[in-house]
Amino acid sequence: MTTLSKKIAGAWVALACVFVVPLVLAAFSPLLAWREPIYIAAGFAGIVTLPILLVQPLLAAGLMPGLGLRAARHAHALVGVGLLLAVIVHIAGLWITSPPDVVDVLLLRSPTPFAIWGVIAMWAVFASAGLALFRRRLQLRWRSWRVLHSVLAILIVIGTVIHAVLIEGTMEVMSKWAICALVVLAALRVLADPDVLRRLLKSSK
Repeated sequence: MTTLSKKIAGAWVALACVFVVPLVLAAFSPLLAWREPIYIAAGFAGIVTLPILLVQPLLAAGLMPGLGLRAARHAHALVGVGLLLAVIVHIAGLWITSPPDVVDVLLLRSPTPFAIWGVIAMWAVFASAGLALFRRRLQLRWRSWRVLHSVLAILIVIGTVIHAVLIEGTMEVMSKWAICALVVLAALRVLADPDVLRRLLKSSK
């Protein structure tokens, strides 16, 4: 195995750890005791959105090791579907276990700040998915669509990270802060690089 191959393999192993470690640590949380399976599934669906948000900007910018830009963009679309499904499972599970709380959140009258940030991220995810699905029907030019998609992505990252940080739940604290920091750094890596931004705005499917 060449040095480059080892680096690529190491990067993917590290990425796998980012997905697996927070879930494993959360599985040992004492707060899961006596919780219904649906509630636990909803919580874990919320946890998995964080590593997804870590890889999404890197895929969109073609920065994932060993993946060409075309393959990375295709993976970005597929992972985006995974993000949408995770959010739906998260909300649906919470709705089943506690409908009044979810209604308060959706109507922005929840007294907990983390809920407000969560619903902002949720609507941004839905809006982003809608733009991706109906871009041609909306007759949006590629550049305009990409700008809107990027703005929504920023809202998703900000809303999700604040939502996660403010919650004192099943997620282990150190792993939560670490992955939130990685999510922010990945987004900044793309936004702070003029060459990457130029490539994002100019390239098309």
